[in-house]
Amino acid sequence: MSDEELEQLRYPIGKFNASQPITQEAVEQFILSIGQLPEKLQQMVAKLTPEQFNTPYRPDGWTVRQVVHHLPDSHLNGYARHKLALTEEVPTIKTYNEGEWAELLDSTQGDPGISISLLAALHLRWVLLLKTLTPEQLDRKLNHPLSGECSIRQSIGIYAWHGEHHLAQIQALINRKNWKAAEQET
Repeated sequence: MSDEELEQLRYPIGKFNASQPITQEAVEQFILSIGQLPEKLQQMVAKLTPEQFNTPYRPDGWTVRQVVHHLPDSHLNGYARHKLALTEEVPTIKTYNEGEWAELLDSTQGDPGISISLLAALHLRWVLLLKTLTPEQLDRKLNHPLSGECSIRQSIGIYAWHGEHHLAQIQALINRKNWKAAEQET
């Protein structure tokens, strides 16, 4: 498989464009995407077998199970980062080694339904918070030690993209493997 083909499998919707202006309308669309993620994920994986959950979405990539568990891991961090940015002046957030987290037993062997339930509850709470933010709050900043400062507005876009990115990875695998019983419209 060529590097270009691997890159397409890794980023089926492309990378997030951080340079785009993020309007209030865009923020509302991002929040809608975040709110819909748990249901879309649940529908997409509802009929997968254990063997299918243990299939990597690309060569040398995570399994579907690991991707499902990764979403609440990542989005719990995102939620906490937003709360920190709302209550502290440009906090430097803590990073985490997502690859190592994905190798822990709860991610490699755990029931994906638990993480989907966690994601659903988290997103209800997160969307409740995000919908209340004023333009001034959306422009508050956080500092990521590796990528620098970004606004909450930008971060919301990144997390919306992140969810759609992983849904697309799973859907592309379902399509490639022709898992008809599991195919869902997204």
